[in-house]
Amino acid sequence: QVQLVESGGGLVQAGGSLRLSCSASGRTFSRYDMGWFRQAPGKEREFVAAISWHGGRIFYADVGKGRFTISTDNAKNTVYLQMDSLKPEDTAVYYCAADETSVIGGPPDYWGQGTQVTVSS
Repeated sequence: QVQLVESGGGLVQAGGSLRLSCSASGRTFSRYDMGWFRQAPGKEREFVAAISWHGGRIFYADVGKGRFTISTDNAKNTVYLQMDSLKPEDTAVYYCAADETSVIGGPPDYWGQGTQVTVSS
């Protein structure tokens, strides 16, 4: 059983920063692809960033380029999303995802429960 638990969401003013964490358990994740997605009210879930577990391959969607940084701490089985220069349009529920091949090649195998990020103007 794979479990992904997100934390770090909250309320922040525009221009501020948040760091989301995703703690993974239940499997050896050394070969997994990890990622972050988000879903705003009334919108479809969208891809934000992806990273191979050892960080050798990183992708960002346009929404996060230059502002968001994805990283891993292998010793802690944790994936992070550092979000800087936040905008009100970044308001969404942010989900951690994991897949044995690619989180952007199709629906990921595993999802966390999500963490709410609200950016006030």
